[in-house]
Amino acid sequence: MKRILISIADYFRETDKILLFLCAFASFYGSVLVLSASRSSFNVQFAAVFIGIAAAIFISLFDYQSISKWTLVYIIIVAALIIYTYYYGFAPGITDNKAWIKLPLGEMTFQPSELLKITFILTFAKHVSLLSGDNIKKFYHVCLLVIHGAIPVVLIETVQKDTGTALILAVIFIVMIYCSGIKLRYFAIAGGFFAAAAPVVWFFLFGDYQRERILILFDDAADPLGAKFQQLQAKIAIGSGGFSGHGLFNGPRIQSGRVPNAHNDFIIAVAGEELGIIGAGLIVLLIAAICIQVLRTGMKSRDKTGYIICAGVFAMFMAQAIVNLGMCLSLMPVIGVTLPFFSSGGTSLVCLFLGIGLVLSVYMHRNIRQDYLKN
Repeated sequence: MKRILISIADYFRETDKILLFLCAFASFYGSVLVLSASRSSFNVQFAAVFIGIAAAIFISLFDYQSISKWTLVYIIIVAALIIYTYYYGFAPGITDNKAWIKLPLGEMTFQPSELLKITFILTFAKHVSLLSGDNIKKFYHVCLLVIHGAIPVVLIETVQKDTGTALILAVIFIVMIYCSGIKLRYFAIAGGFFAAAAPVVWFFLFGDYQRERILILFDDAADPLGAKFQQLQAKIAIGSGGFSGHGLFNGPRIQSGRVPNAHNDFIIAVAGEELGIIGAGLIVLLIAAICIQVLRTGMKSRDKTGYIICAGVFAMFMAQAIVNLGMCLSLMPVIGVTLPFFSSGGTSLVCLFLGIGLVLSVYMHRNIRQDYLKN
């Protein structure tokens, strides 16, 4: 027993206690908000918190370089799960997207696309680390990196029609490839290409419902009882909370169900109505603090692999938070992106902690530092 206690003490002396505390506090705070919005989702969410924290600690015990050696295995497993959803996927009542796998454990489900984000971060960081010196700046290798980044985006968009996850993967890729050190002219070329392709995407690739979700952002009176109902109710709920809110478990719109599925993508409405600006602001501060701490760990990394891993995890949190808050404030279309550590979803929460585990691994194995950041 004494040895176990000593080992635990040694671990917490070496790990990034600030990051671990921020993530644990955010996830428990999120669980309370989920409990207020949906009693039925709370048990899974609360269990996922403990599983996620345990998974993060377990992963952090291993050197991230050793973990990244098995990237091919991760790719095969996750790709197989994604393809499985195409044929046998399960769609919960809140969506027609068959992106979930039903588990033989009551009503529990698993969403492989969340695991794909972590797998992509690992594989892309490994890819970048294999390019020594100026090879990263050569056109051939840049093309290979772009193909690497495009594969998971296309896979998710074509197999699962999950535009939200595809967008987050694209942002993760952009941030990681920028941090890898490629020349800025490639970004200018890519920007010109996407600007030219925008009309084609709008008229030929987007469906009617996708165009509608974007167009209603510019008209507050558009379809208030249909496509824009959820966003309007969320904005009203947030605004009605004022500075300190109506009190936890006492939000009139949340408790009456007038904000549909508030425990999922619109969890910020729960905080805004019931805890006011204080509660909603605390969420933003917590996510910002987590992102900053992840970046700080990346800057302390001993090598480029660790640096790029941290950049990817940062991009995942940052992109999901911005898109989710943009959805809730009617600044972006509703595309099913969760708020990290707060929205309901066991798979999402556990996978977020897997990302934190990788960052903690970078932090705990940072002692041998290289000068790659100066190059």
